Formats: sequence, structure tokens, C-alpha cells
Amino acid sequence: MNNIVAIVGRPNVGKSTLFNRIIGQRQAIVDDVSGVTRDRIYGIGEWNGKTFNVVDTGGFVKNSDDVFEAEIRKQVLIALQEASVIVFVADVTTGITDLDYEVAEMLRRSGKNALLAVNKVDNGNRLLEAQEFWSLGFEHTFFISSINGGGTGELLDEIAVNIKDDTTTLPAGIPKFAIVGRPNVGKSSMLNVLIGEERNIVTDIPGTTRDSIHTYYNLYNKEFYLIDTAGIRKRSKVDEDIEFYSVIRAIKTIEDADVCILMFDVVHGLESQDLKIFSIAANRKKGVVLVANKWDLMTKETNTLKKLEDEYRKKLAPFSDVPVVFTSVTEKQRIHKVIESALAVYERRRQQLNNEELNEFIMELTDSNPPPTHRGQFIKFYKAEQVRAQVPTIIIYCNYPLEVAESYRRFLENKLRAKYDFTGSPLIIIFRKPQ
Repeated sequence: MNNIVAIVGRPNVGKSTLFNRIIGQRQAIVDDVSGVTRDRIYGIGEWNGKTFNVVDTGGFVKNSDDVFEAEIRKQVLIALQEASVIVFVADVTTGITDLDYEVAEMLRRSGKNALLAVNKVDNGNRLLEAQEFWSLGFEHTFFISSINGGGTGELLDEIAVNIKDDTTTLPAGIPKFAIVGRPNVGKSSMLNVLIGEERNIVTDIPGTTRDSIHTYYNLYNKEFYLIDTAGIRKRSKVDEDIEFYSVIRAIKTIEDADVCILMFDVVHGLESQDLKIFSIAANRKKGVVLVANKWDLMTKETNTLKKLEDEYRKKLAPFSDVPVVFTSVTEKQRIHKVIESALAVYERRRQQLNNEELNEFIMELTDSNPPPTHRGQFIKFYKAEQVRAQVPTIIIYCNYPLEVAESYRRFLENKLRAKYDFTGSPLIIIFRKPQ
């Protein structure tokens, strides 16, 4: 599912509200103050049998009025390069602004699938006022009210028409590893070292790779695919928004993977963009291996590996049970350790537990460490079992499944991870009433 729908437009036109409407949950921050969107700006939408990634670009606009226009231009340019469909949101209450005209011209020249959504059209008078937006020249123009859903169904119909079915088919049973991370941390260099040839273009310019490529590899009789964003992309005339670019690229790459090899610059440590990419992988239930690259640039006075690992895991909490590998791609240090770790995570992600042993472990654990009561009623556990799924999934049957506290779920997950070693792998725990 590589299809990306990017929502672009001026601040405060309702991009985040439309984003929430499309993905079906209140995920973004919505406020009347320009630039309040901060995080969780990506989600998954489904419509008419099509599934697609949705990105709210407002989450990347810095909170400073004097840079808004420049930031929007950057993000529209990146969306033009990376998104399958662009939804350009305008505001009927302000009418057409100079920036709207400028963005419209950029979109028209691109030839991309661009849809115009005129927002806040929630009564007859505003519908009349909205007619002026036809002058922007978009064949597909929709008058919507994202806050109450008016007109959004027709907009989603057109989005679905422009979403292509994923035709990528690879042999089943062979692990797929995605090399992800911010630009210029060594992703393509890592792939080149592993395959032993200059398959990708590697330069010091952030963002030199573009469309994802699957490279077949065989190491110690282990087959797998490495996924990297390979190819050439000319350096943009604008100074790109690196955070937006790295996240939108990661979404496209992560979808195809079983395990994500998240590379970052050990000198700078885990930064906000890295954590955002990690969150994308974790939310999509992918395995994760952290790779701290450029170890050769660290000085002898640097913190110990153990101290750095603890620092990284603290930032990743609550999902901090991930392997960490320190590498230097240029010096070819511990490169194969990365693949060994990814293969180990892949196997953990596929492991099937003995249900009799699992049930005994969970029953003993919940008896000796019962959860808090619910309205004076004790939560009683009856049985636990693992069900077959792409991700390790354990169902625990109890009398009040909706009332099990999140803190207790995390307690059980940590105990399961410690006993069965799910390091780097997602683990889903579902509480359910017995049938």
C-alpha cells in the first residue's frame, strides 16, 4: 500500500479536520490557532475497497507567521514528487488568496492528480460564495464541510478512483527488510556495501534516493529482500523540509516491509524525525532494528554503548524492546550484524507459542498479580491463547475485557516479552469475553 494522499493548503483552512474525517478518528490536534498541528499527522484511510495512506502536511508547518508561505511552497513541491493524490484545501470564508492562486498554479503545471476541496461550505450562502473557486481551474472541485462531513463522500469517491491497486508481488516466505531513516544517514551506502556494487546513487546531498527498489539477497543461505528508496532525484531548487520529506518517504517504504532497519546518525542521536519514523513502523506492527551509524566519527570520550542504548530506549518508550546495532558503513563495521538482527526479529515476529504453556504462564501471572478491580468487581481471567496472524497475537479471555487498564496490558506484555523474547517484534494482546 504505497499510495499516499497528501492534504495541502494554507494554515487554518481545516486540513486537520478533513484528515480526521478521512481516517475516521480524531487523531490530529484541531484548533483555531494557525499552526497548532504538531504530531500524528499520518493515518490510513479506506474507501470503496481502496486503502491508502493520508498525510496532513499541516503537521510540518512551523509555528511562525513569517515562514508559513515558504513552508507551504516546500511541502507542495515535495507532495508533487511523492504523493499519488493531492487534496488542496481552501477556505470559503476567506475567499481566494494570493497564496491559493500560487499553489493552484503549481498543482496545475505538475499534471498530478490534484483535487480542490473548498472547506467550511455548510449553508446555502456559503455555497453561492464558493462558486468563485471554479476560477482556480480545477476539473475536480468539491464543496465540503469537513467538520460535519458534508461533501466529503464525493471527495473520497474521487480519491479512490485515483488510487492504484498494489501490483507488487514477491515470493511468499522471504523476509522483506526496509532501510529507513532521515536523509544522509547512510541508507544507500549500507545497501551498496551489502550487495557489493554501486546499485544506488550515493552523494552527500540529503534526499538523493527516490523510488523504492527491492534487492534480492542471500547471506549464509538466508534469503531476504532489502527495500531502499533507490534512484536519482535532482537537488530541489528550494531548501526542502527534511522532516516532511523523510516521513513521507518512510511511509512508502515501510508498508512493504516485515522488519524496518531504522538508521540514524549516532553523532546526533535519535531526533524527532527518527522518532516519528519509528512511530510509523510501530503503529503498522512492523519489526524494528535500530542502527546507530557513523560510529567511526565518535570520540573516545563518548558514552559507553550501554549508556547510549539506555538513552535511545528511554526515548522510544513504551515500545523500547528493540535491538540496537552500532555501525560504521564507511568502515564496514558490524554491517552483517544488522542483517543478523533483522533476521532474528523476523523469526520472533513469526514465532508460534505452545498454547498450553502460554495459558499456564498467563493464569499464574494474573493470579499472583491481579489487575485493579472495576467498580468493585474483580476482573477474572479464564484462558489465554495465541491465534495465527501476521503479527504475534495473544487473546486473553476475561469477564470485563473493556475494563482492563492499559497499564496492566503493558505489564502483561513486558512479562511475555521477557519470557518468550519478542525483542524488536510487535506483540498484540486482545482481551475478550469467553464465548
